[in-house]
Amino acid sequence: MPWTEAPAGAQQWVPPHPQSIDALKQSAADCRGCELHENATQTVFGRGAPHARIVFVGEQPGDVEDRHGLPFVGPAGRLLREAVDDAGIDPADLYITNAVKHFRFEMRGSRRIHQNPGPTHIAACRPWLVAEFSLLNPQMVVILGATAGRALLGSSFRVTRDRGKLMSWPAASEHPEDFPVAEIQALATFHPSAVLRADDRETAYRVLVDDLRTAAAAVA
Repeated sequence: MPWTEAPAGAQQWVPPHPQSIDALKQSAADCRGCELHENATQTVFGRGAPHARIVFVGEQPGDVEDRHGLPFVGPAGRLLREAVDDAGIDPADLYITNAVKHFRFEMRGSRRIHQNPGPTHIAACRPWLVAEFSLLNPQMVVILGATAGRALLGSSFRVTRDRGKLMSWPAASEHPEDFPVAEIQALATFHPSAVLRADDRETAYRVLVDDLRTAAAAVA
C-alpha cells in the first residue's frame, strides 16, 4: 500500500505549496499525525542548508534531540559530525533530517528509553519527508540505518545487505512516485547510534567513514 494511503498521517498538517523549509518546520510543530506527539516534547524537524548537495536521513530524534528540538545533537550526532569531518565533507553542504519527527520511547523509572518507530509511524510521517524533498535538490541522499532505509527504499531494505552501494533514488524506492524529485544518487550506511552500540566500535566507525567518503566522492 502506498504510504500516502495510510489511514492516519501528517498530510493534513503539510501546507499544500510550501515556500521554504522554515515554513514546513513551523507547520510541523502542530503535527498530530500519529500518537507519538502525545508524549514527545516537540516535533524535531530537519535542519541545514536548503540548497545542500547531500541530505542525511536518519531514524527519529532521541532524548537529547527531543528536548532541544534539533536533529543529531546528542551522542549519535556528535559521532556523525566526527565522521563527516573525517570523510572530508563540508558541513555547509548538508541537510539533516529524520524519517520520523517525534521521539518514541518508554519510561523505565525516570528514564526515557528509545523505542524503534513502527511501520505506522514511518507511514504517518512520510508526508513530511515528501514535502522536504519537494524543496531540496540534493545530489546525494545518505540513508542512516534500517528505519530510514525502509522509509525511503521500502520494506525489503536491509542495512547489512544494502549499505555502501551507490544506487539511483527515488527509482530504487518501492513507490518512487511519492517523491517529487529528479533521480539522484543514494547510499545507505549504519546509523551512528548503531556504531556507538557496536562491540567493535572502531571497525564500525571506519565503515561509516568509508561509506561517507564514497558518498562525498560521488558528488565531488
